[in-house]
Amino acid sequence: MEELLKDLGEQDSKKGVAITPFLLKILFLFMLVLSLGVYVGNLLFGTNSVEVLLNLDYEHEQLLNEIAKYKEENAKLQKEYFELKQLEP
Repeated sequence: MEELLKDLGEQDSKKGVAITPFLLKILFLFMLVLSLGVYVGNLLFGTNSVEVLLNLDYEHEQLLNEIAKYKEENAKLQKEYFELKQLEP
């Protein structure tokens, strides 16, 4: 009778999920891949991302072009102003 109870106890313990070192390695690898994916996604699409950096670089170039345009316009207007000022008595 004892042997039968012992066998039933062993069978019950085998039915439960045993966390083996292999299962821990797989779980750790899954968590590592998941966290790496979230990190890379944040780098590419987050608030401090590459996309934001590229947009800021583009905006910087546009502003530099606009500054150059305004400097040229300012030089033309200054030239016109001084020409008109010389015509006054």
